[in-house]
Amino acid sequence: MAVVTLLAYTPQPEQTVAAAAKLCYSPATVEQVREGLTEEKAASFVEMLAEIGHESPIEHASFTFGIEGVSRSFLAQMTRHRIASYSVQSQRYVAEQDFAYIIPPEIAALPEAEEEYRRAMEECRAHYVRLAGLLAEKHEKEFLAQGKPEKEAARLAQKKAIEDARFALPNACATKMICTMNARSLRNFFRHRCCNRAQWEIRGVAEQMLALCRQAAPHLFAQAGPPCLSGPCPEGKMSCGKAAEMRARYGAQPEKE
Repeated sequence: MAVVTLLAYTPQPEQTVAAAAKLCYSPATVEQVREGLTEEKAASFVEMLAEIGHESPIEHASFTFGIEGVSRSFLAQMTRHRIASYSVQSQRYVAEQDFAYIIPPEIAALPEAEEEYRRAMEECRAHYVRLAGLLAEKHEKEFLAQGKPEKEAARLAQKKAIEDARFALPNACATKMICTMNARSLRNFFRHRCCNRAQWEIRGVAEQMLALCRQAAPHLFAQAGPPCLSGPCPEGKMSCGKAAEMRARYGAQPEKE
């Protein structure tokens, strides 16, 4: 199961956002704009920004997450959110002969499917180990022929071998990452990935991220979540049809007529 940790975030994120917003409408200096900006006033500014759709000040607050226990398939989806920074454990530098893997719930729920799945993972592991060994043997001979000492030749050969052996690893292979997004990008991320139609793995991560953001900046993320929280579902005929349920789940106000 994915585990998400909020590692760091902008100190006083709502006051920072409010100060940026206030500056847009005030002749005050940067120092003056922060004067008297209490938590209550900052919350009021943040709510006003949401009402009028002025989102650029929200970009001044950023949040950094540690994400573990996710698949390489998840990684492909996550990095589609481009206004973010990612650091991912490398399969090029980290040997994966003992790789962990993610089992989709639908497969885990069917014993025959899970058995077949685990067999497939072990076959991938065996192929990876065999390929890494064959390549390392080849590369070590080459490095020795170049005059490299034995220990250095073995080390370089191993590194070079896993660069290509990793191509045999499955999408299910577990990985971990650190991700940083600003609050505006996060709200867009939650809009897409908290939706019932989002793929189960990234939806689970998004829900954990949103819960952590709401603890750190409750007013900033009060209405964050799937788009049906604040209006009609944009999915059309593909809608899950559970807008009322989603609003109740995320604590949103009923849609205004």
